[in-house]
Amino acid sequence: MDYALKRRMMVQGQLRPRGIRDERVLEAMLAIPREEFVPEDSREEAYADAPLSIGHGQTISQPYMTALMVQCLELTGQETVLEVGAGSGYHAAVLGALAARVIAVELIPELAQMARGNLQRTGRDANITVITGDGSLGYSEYAPFDAISVAAAAADVPPRLLEQLKDPGRMVIPVGSWWDQELRVISKTGGEVLSYVAAYCRFVPLREGL
Repeated sequence: MDYALKRRMMVQGQLRPRGIRDERVLEAMLAIPREEFVPEDSREEAYADAPLSIGHGQTISQPYMTALMVQCLELTGQETVLEVGAGSGYHAAVLGALAARVIAVELIPELAQMARGNLQRTGRDANITVITGDGSLGYSEYAPFDAISVAAAAADVPPRLLEQLKDPGRMVIPVGSWWDQELRVISKTGGEVLSYVAAYCRFVPLREGL
């Protein structure tokens, strides 16, 4: 299968028509082999316009949602980013192509190990550290963060994450119940916290320490 062609079709057919305009984001989506971050028996569906199961009740997000979340962070290449919910490592790989450093926290040990392996195998691990832990608590050792990306839905914004967001800084997080979620973009500037809804979405729930 010509995965490079699939990536180009994804960018031209799924991302650009829906308003993904940041060329750095589009270049990252073109460069990173999504097929390496899904189970082997799902590789033919790696560029489908849908989330895919990665086991343990978790999913890799729809490509458009990955691109939208990253675009909303407005990364310039100098940032340290916290990712909550590393999953298979794909979202971290995209963030790593656009930021200086990524700390990716994954609650499920088997998925954290999968993410590390995927990132190493694809040569995307140089500026990405995968931590096994409770991402709803952030990761104070490297806080504060210039940007925070959360790949699971919370009933409300976890206070610890907001505390660990730098001023100025931006966070993207799905908020709501299983059936009714908003993708919120939260900015902190001069001590003021502002928020807007970028899209409506459906993510798996944010799980806290097992």
